[in-house]
Amino acid sequence: MAYAVSRMQSPGAAETRQLGVSPTEWAWKPPFEALKSPSQGADIIARLGVTGLGALKESMVLEQKHRLVIAEDHTILREGLKALLAARPDLEVVGEATDGREAVRCAEELNPDLMLLDLSMPRSNGLEALKEIKRLSPHTKVLVLTVHKTEDYVFTALQAGADGYVLKDSSAAELTMAVRSVLNGERYLSPAIATTVVSGYLGSKDGVSLRPGFDDLSSREREVLKLIAEGYRTKDIAEYLCISPKTVEKHRANLMERLNLHSVSALTAYAIEKGLVAN
Repeated sequence: MAYAVSRMQSPGAAETRQLGVSPTEWAWKPPFEALKSPSQGADIIARLGVTGLGALKESMVLEQKHRLVIAEDHTILREGLKALLAARPDLEVVGEATDGREAVRCAEELNPDLMLLDLSMPRSNGLEALKEIKRLSPHTKVLVLTVHKTEDYVFTALQAGADGYVLKDSSAAELTMAVRSVLNGERYLSPAIATTVVSGYLGSKDGVSLRPGFDDLSSREREVLKLIAEGYRTKDIAEYLCISPKTVEKHRANLMERLNLHSVSALTAYAIEKGLVAN
C-alpha cells in the first residue's frame, strides 16, 4: 500500500537514536524513508511505548495515496501534468494514456481513483471513452481537462458521467483544487464555464435547443465524423471500426444530410468546431 508522509514535528535526539537514524538524517528525509522501510516503523512503535508513540504521532500523518491516470495525447502537456500532480504527497500517477482506447484500458486494468481526461484525442475520443470508463470502472472519478467551453461539450460530458470539468487555461492551483474536490466526492466546474452551464440550463427550461444537430448524432456517427476529419480514408475507417466500406460511406452521406454539409472539408471544419479533433 502506498502512503503519503507529512512531518509535523521531529522527534528528539534520544528518540532518533532509538529509531536508528540521526536527527540530521530525520530532518532532511521523510520519516519512513529515513527508517528504511514502513515495517521498521511498526517495530519501532512497539519498542518506544506510549511516549515514543506520542512523538511519532506528532511527527507523522499517514494517509493512503490517491491513484491517478492522465489521459492526454500531447506529450509535453502530459508530462507537465504528471510532474505537477506527482509532486503532491497524497497523489500518485499510476498510468498514462494517449488516446481514448488506452484511457479505457487503463481504467479497466488499474481501477484508479481519478482519471484526468482530455476530450480531443486521436482514435476513440474522450467523450466515448468517458462513457466506457464509467461503465467498466464505476469507482473511478473522471475530471475532464479540455480547451472546449461550448455548451455542447460541457453538457455532453456531464451527462456522460464527468465528475468535474476544468479548462486547460486554468492555473496549477485551480487544477489541484479541482482534483482534490472531485476525490472528495464533490463536483467541480471551472468558474469560466459555470455561467455557461447555468445559462444553458435556463435556456433548456425555456424550451430552447442547446445542441441542434450535433446532439442528435449517434456514437457511431460521431466516431465516423472524427475519423473523417482526422484524414482517414474510407477503407481505413472501415478496418478500424470493423465495419464495411459501404457502411462508412452510408454514415458519411447521413452526416452530410443531417448537418447540411456537402463536402469532406465542411465535415472537417464542423468536427473542429465541435471539438472532436484539435485545430
